[in-house]
This record gives sequence, C-alpha cells and structure tokens, in this order.
Amino acid sequence: MTAQPPSLGKNFDVNNATLEKLLRHMTGMNGRLSRLYEAANVSPAIPIELVPTAFKEVGMASEELQVAIEELQRQNNELVGLQQQLVQERDRYRELFELAPDAYLITTADGVIREANRAAASLLNVAQRFLVSKPFLSFVPLEHRLLWQRKILQLQSMERSQDWELPLQPREDSCVTVKATVSVVPNTGPSTEGEPYCLQWLIRSLPAERNPVKSLIAGQSRSAVGDASVHKYVKGELIPCKADAIWQVQEGLVKLSTFSENGEEVLVGIAGPSMAFGSGLTSLHVYQVTALTDEVQLGAITWQEIATKPELAQSLLSDISQRLQQSEAFLAVAGRRRVQDRLRSFLLLLKQEIGQPVSNGVRIPVRLTHEDLANACCTTRVTVTRLLGKLQQQGKITLDPKHYIILHD
Repeated sequence: MTAQPPSLGKNFDVNNATLEKLLRHMTGMNGRLSRLYEAANVSPAIPIELVPTAFKEVGMASEELQVAIEELQRQNNELVGLQQQLVQERDRYRELFELAPDAYLITTADGVIREANRAAASLLNVAQRFLVSKPFLSFVPLEHRLLWQRKILQLQSMERSQDWELPLQPREDSCVTVKATVSVVPNTGPSTEGEPYCLQWLIRSLPAERNPVKSLIAGQSRSAVGDASVHKYVKGELIPCKADAIWQVQEGLVKLSTFSENGEEVLVGIAGPSMAFGSGLTSLHVYQVTALTDEVQLGAITWQEIATKPELAQSLLSDISQRLQQSEAFLAVAGRRRVQDRLRSFLLLLKQEIGQPVSNGVRIPVRLTHEDLANACCTTRVTVTRLLGKLQQQGKITLDPKHYIILHD
C-alpha cells in the first residue's frame, strides 16, 4: 500500500568492513614498530641494519593508510549521494501519501494511529495532527467495536491483506459505511522497537446507494437539558471544542488543560457530571479537553439554543458557576508557597470535586499521572513522586488495585 524508502544498511556494512581492515593494518603496524623500538632500546645504539627495515615498515603503513583513506572518501561520497536520493524518495512518498484521493492510515498492531493522510482526516472529520496517537477504535460505533477487534486479531494471525466493510463514526458527523483494505506490514523504522509489524489501511467510502442512512451521531440520545445530542468518547481521546456550542458532562470525567510557552501541559480543571465547559467559556488561546474515564458522555448545547430558551440558560447558570468556582480553587492551590501544601490542597480539591467514599477513605476515581499532578502544583514530576511516597509512608494515602489514590482522614 505504501512505498518503502531505500536502505543504506549495505553501504554501512561496507564502511564497517573497510574500517575493520584499516584497524587490522594499524594494529599490525603498531606491533611491528613496537618490536623495532624494543630492539633499539636493548642496544646502546640503533644497529644500522634496522634503519632500512624501519623505513620500509613506515612506508608500507603510510601506503596502506592512504589507500584506506581514499576508499573511505569514495564510500562517503556514495553515501552522500544515497542520502540525497533517500530524501527525494521520502519526499515523493510523503507527497503521494498526502495527496492520495483515498484515505490512508498507518496504525500499530492494536490500532493506534501513527500516520494519516489528508483524505483520512477529511473522512474522520479530525485535523491530521490530532489523529496521531488516537485509537482508530474510537471512530467505530460502540456496538461494532467487539467485532472490529476480533477482525484485527484474525488479520494478525493470517498476516495478509483483508477486505471488509465496516461502519465508521466521523467526529461530529453522520455514521458511514466504508470498505477497508488492511495489510500487515513489517516495521522497519528505528522507533518501532518491540513492534514487529504495523497495519496499513486503505479506506474507501461506499457508493451512496450502498451506504445506508444511519442515525445521527453514534450512541446519540437526547439530553433532558436543551435536547442536546449526547456524544461518547473513550479514555485518552481528545474532545473537540466547537465555537458555536458548549459541552455539558452527562457521565464520566474530562481533563481541561492548556500549554505553556515551553510546551508543557498545564492542568486547568477537571469537569464532572453536569459541569459545562467549552472554548466559548475561556479566554485561553490553547484549550485541550481529554477524556479521563473509560467512557465519557457529553451533551452539546448550541449558543443559539441557550439564547432562545431562557429556562435552559437558567439551568446552565449554576453548572457554569460551579466550573468557575473550580477554576478559582485551582488558582488558590497554585498560590501556596510550599510544594507539599500545594499537593495536599490539590488532593483535597480532587476529593471535594470528584471523590468517591470507600470503606477506608475517599478514592480519587481517575488515575492522574505524576506529570499531571506536577503541572497542577507548579512543580516537577520528581518532586511529586517523592512527596507522594512520603504521604504513603505516613499512611495519609494508599493506592487501590487499580492504582487510584485513596485519601485517609
């Protein structure tokens, strides 16, 4: 399905062989010169008969070095030419990949997207840069995901191409049925260690007469608030923010974050059930929303609906107020002077906002990384790891079997 760029492995083998040959010559020359030096040190004066031998040895070594250097220069020139050819081939491959009329995807063996062309981004209704690292499974309707996973496992065991029709759920669009040609291809890049092969997808939409009309968005239902359609996302999935609507959490938790000037993610909030959020409720230039729990259900409510339905606007007011109060609490955490106080305050805030009572304390039902905690507390991951370890030793926190934090009174 995709062109493979040329390899320089054979040429590097030739270079290595030349270097090994040169090394052997140098070792032999050093040995011979050492013997000459030893003989010269034994006698008070260098015997006259050793001088021609020494000159001969040095001359032979010099000739061998010259030949080896010329050979290395020749091979280096060949490598430079091959490198230019490789760059041209790569650019050609990238152009063909990007401009292909059909959707092309390259995924890991378990379906995580590594590359996607423009047609794939258009089909799935997601910008190319946001498709990378996203599970392809998130674009398959929930009721078809188990069958999709079985087909992937069958494909891996057969190690050959397979065609099948499957429904896809583009983001914020109607469900479509497509024909996919999937191939198992060996991995060759340096970044694929531990992944012996990848999957290459060629996806074509079926003709209109063969593409049945689907319901609106997969898993769609009607929310009691504003008749907003409910959208479902899986853990780790990026959630798009539309300028003409706001989201309201129906089920699950989402992480709200932005990015600093040096590219570090900054946690600005965690939205739970009934909380409202969206790009229209913030002045942040970069605003990223990520699903935190296994399944997240969100209701989309347009600003037009809010403007024309006073009762809807009134019911949303308390939800938006709750979100703003949380933002103020996050700011208060960042304002504490000592890092340990910031971490303790942040854990208590999570306890208050999303904590779940358990037999031995209150559990935080999301697994935030140490990096997430460090970003929220304006410190480093190493410091957070050390402080969490100290809290565990003191018995103030424990981890349950799923590694969720449990706070003890």
